[in-house]
This record gives sequence, C-alpha cells and structure tokens, in this order.
Amino acid sequence: MVFDSLKNRAGGHDELSPMQIAHHTLFTSKEKIALLHQLKSNVVGANSEGADLGFDPSEIDEAIAEVRRETQDGVGTQTVFRGDA
Repeated sequence: MVFDSLKNRAGGHDELSPMQIAHHTLFTSKEKIALLHQLKSNVVGANSEGADLGFDPSEIDEAIAEVRRETQDGVGTQTVFRGDA
C-alpha cells in the first residue's frame, strides 16, 4: 500500500519553493509565515557560509508578502483537507 505524504504531493523528493509554501493548502497562514521565516534564516546562514540552498532571501520575502496579502483578503487562514473544497 502506498502512503500519501506531503513530500510526495509536493512533487516527490524535491524541496518546496517559497511560493509553493505560500500557496500550500495544508498550512495555515501562521504556519506558512513560521516556515518561511525558518527557511529564510537557514538560507541567510547558509549564504554567509558560502553554501547555496537554492533560494534567494528576496524570494522568501516575496512569499511572506504574498501570505500576508492573502491573509488580509481572508484567504489561507484555515487549512483545506481532502474533500473539504
């Protein structure tokens, strides 16, 4: 039996992009902001050590701004479970 997981739904073993996190229906706005801030902290730390995690901090800032815009418009304050939509 194959178990469905967030990792598989997000495209397999590839990482989620900041904008994919911003638009993901399984996370609330608070969770998205927390994840994006954590990601930004990791990216900034990695960049200062000369490593590249594949995201620019400005991409993460854009995703955070997108979540905030959607929250102001009343979108993304609740998660959507399969069958709810």
